[in-house]
Amino acid sequence: MSGYLQWIILSAVTGSPAGSAIALVLFWLVFDRFTFGVLPDPVRWVMRWRREKTLEGTLRTNPHDGRARLELGQLYVARGKGKAAVDVLRPNFDRGDDDVQSVVTMGEACLQAGYVEQGEKMLAHAQELSPEFRVGEVFLIRGRHRLERGDAKGAREDLERLVKIRRGTVMGRVLLSRAMKATGDDAAAALLRDDAWNEFVTSPLFQRRKERFWAWRARPSRPATYLLIFVLVVTFFGTVIAPKLTQFAHRYQDTYTDPGLQDPDDVDE
Repeated sequence: MSGYLQWIILSAVTGSPAGSAIALVLFWLVFDRFTFGVLPDPVRWVMRWRREKTLEGTLRTNPHDGRARLELGQLYVARGKGKAAVDVLRPNFDRGDDDVQSVVTMGEACLQAGYVEQGEKMLAHAQELSPEFRVGEVFLIRGRHRLERGDAKGAREDLERLVKIRRGTVMGRVLLSRAMKATGDDAAAALLRDDAWNEFVTSPLFQRRKERFWAWRARPSRPATYLLIFVLVVTFFGTVIAPKLTQFAHRYQDTYTDPGLQDPDDVDE
């Protein structure tokens, strides 16, 4: 509703509904970019989409390019397209690729595609190759998917190891608190959620932008408070400020469209 009111007022002032809509969208994207960072980044999405199409074209002309297959598989996994990632990565493993980056990517792709046994085996092999790969990435991937499948005990083991390795993680603490709650340890889960929030508020700004959603999951009262304040501000704006601005905009337009006003050159003639 607030966006609609802003569009109505801006359209009345500028006389361009389409331009006003574009200006509002750009304003809120830029505002979010430098404040909360909760909206998706359209530039990043476009760049990833373009890169994905480029890699697909590369593989059509050169299907033996293993690096292109790995990068494309990672992009597919980031978008949750596990089955497509498995298909694009399989030729690399048929040729004998066994580096930890490829194994982890294939393991996550298998879990996304529903090939649980194969995914677990891949991640176990990746753990053997490099137990602390990307500061516990193997434990995070396996722990998240185990939690989604309802394997709370297995998820707890992985996520506890993740938190020990990646000490500043808010996401890891929130996921671990869920696993603890699922295993009946409600008290420890509540303490861990508080710990996740404390870690969030003391972390650097760039880190808070990345972990904000997970921090809000740790303390849902915070986004609820923000929402209440936002609703109150919008209500005040819509009932008090917007009508006055609309009247001013119409008065401003009427001043320049009044037929009684004539061009000074026309008066001289």
